[in-house]
Amino acid sequence: MADIGLIKKLRDETGHSIAKCKDALEETGGDMDKARDVLRERGSLTAQKKADRHLGSGVVQAYIHNTNRIGAMVELLCETDFVANNEEFVALARDIAMHCAAFQPQYLSRDSVPKEVMDQVIFELKGEVDSSKPQDVQEKILQGMTDSKMKEVVLLEQSFLKDESRTIQNLVEEAVQKFGERLEIGRFVVWSL
Repeated sequence: MADIGLIKKLRDETGHSIAKCKDALEETGGDMDKARDVLRERGSLTAQKKADRHLGSGVVQAYIHNTNRIGAMVELLCETDFVANNEEFVALARDIAMHCAAFQPQYLSRDSVPKEVMDQVIFELKGEVDSSKPQDVQEKILQGMTDSKMKEVVLLEQSFLKDESRTIQNLVEEAVQKFGERLEIGRFVVWSL
């Protein structure tokens, strides 16, 4: 049986139900880090199951930095008005807008990166790979460099501003499990002077 204090702490950190937190802690023998990983994995599976549901509602949230020189807007979509009107859902959209203002991603997902841009990135990175290494090692290095570059420009792959252990994709997947609906970032825009 998991410790009540640990269950509460995990619930406060993740926002998952008490039952899900209890199950994750029992499954991992009370290890908080492993329990967080279990909840993330389950959130990802839940998001995949709900991927074909219709997104008929959502919110638009904006964030303007206190310097008034940078701002962002994010459209966060969901299935129902019930979730769209939830304060935590609105706060999530605002957090993502703040993240966008801070990190200024250029693309929502890797799929939205134009082929010619991806080809140019790979071409430039190939020049930085040590050609004296074996071909398979060169390919792994190039893949790692490409992944690193994509984390700079692709919103869903970036580490979340408030918790670098989670990506924006993880944040959305966790929210899917929490709210019980399909969620998706529709669009975002960043303005900077």
